[in-house]
Amino acid sequence: MPLIWCAISSHGYGHAAQVVPVLNALAHRVPDLHAMLRTQVPASFFSHRLLLPHTLSPMAMDVGCIQDGPLTIDVARTWAEHIRFHRGWHQKLDTEVRAMREAQPALVLSDISPLAIAAARQTGIRAAAIGSLTWDVILEPYVTHNPAERMAQTEVLDQIRGAYAQTELMVRLAPGLPMPAFPLVKDVGPLVQPVTANRTGLRQAVGAAADERVAVVAFGGIPLHALPIERMEAMAGWQFVVSGPVQAGCRRIRSAESLPFPFGVTLVSGDLILTKPGYSTLVEAVEHQVLVVYVRRYNFADEEGLVRYLHRYGRGVELEAGAFAKGNWEGAFEQAVRLDLPPEGSPEARGAIDAAALLAEYF
Repeated sequence: MPLIWCAISSHGYGHAAQVVPVLNALAHRVPDLHAMLRTQVPASFFSHRLLLPHTLSPMAMDVGCIQDGPLTIDVARTWAEHIRFHRGWHQKLDTEVRAMREAQPALVLSDISPLAIAAARQTGIRAAAIGSLTWDVILEPYVTHNPAERMAQTEVLDQIRGAYAQTELMVRLAPGLPMPAFPLVKDVGPLVQPVTANRTGLRQAVGAAADERVAVVAFGGIPLHALPIERMEAMAGWQFVVSGPVQAGCRRIRSAESLPFPFGVTLVSGDLILTKPGYSTLVEAVEHQVLVVYVRRYNFADEEGLVRYLHRYGRGVELEAGAFAKGNWEGAFEQAVRLDLPPEGSPEARGAIDAAALLAEYF
């Protein structure tokens, strides 16, 4: 039984959302494929999404960014955690090497852990990477001018880049960032989940009237601390779907977990998505022609490219972060519903199929 070892970043759910469709497509090309998931993403994320046999092996494979909610990156804590992680690099590397030698995978696939790539190289197992961003490119803008701190931060970046340089292949998902650390980068199209929208079903499930629209509030795997519930309840003409529990008595707000659909179906079945610019959400919105109102962070490297992609192929309106926090959403919502589809059709979403074709060669 061929085994693929998948090291998946636990920074939100976006990296897992990229890997799952690729694995499902790869299973059509590689008979009896089994996946080892090396990640801290919970089993519940994979249970109804990943269609091939798999084993979850909980482990922190990288740090990513430390966030105070989905909109604020704590730069100081991010660097502190990266420095702590990399000071224990050799011990972590030994752990991964032993585990890989015991499992004997045919391929190590990383999205986008440098540790897994370094361990694969040390064990002689072939390694490929996949993703739309890399941690060295994300972290580089956060390097401080303070000489003492800068030295430690630069050492982290050098170690990440050194590991990435050992990868045989980087499969870059469109729209993706430049990836200069990798010796070979091959581009594939956008990657979307194979879901079918059910707009009628969603409207019925939330009790939307004929003159109401449905907005899905979706900020990824890092939960919001609070929502302006009173303002949302007063927003005539809208029904809302949110992640997590909803207090009793709300007339306009439903929990996504209470609906009879997987979240991926819910996401693309509303009239509008309120979100931050994250890869999976924006690419899905463009594919399914759903309106987007987005709240930018302005200090995350892949954000600008994703926003350009949305405005080129889809329909989006920016909502300033302060207005979002106060619940002043109506202006952006009404601006969004007046947008026309752009004349240029979106790129064919073949990312999962084309990535699987590249990875199948390793088996």
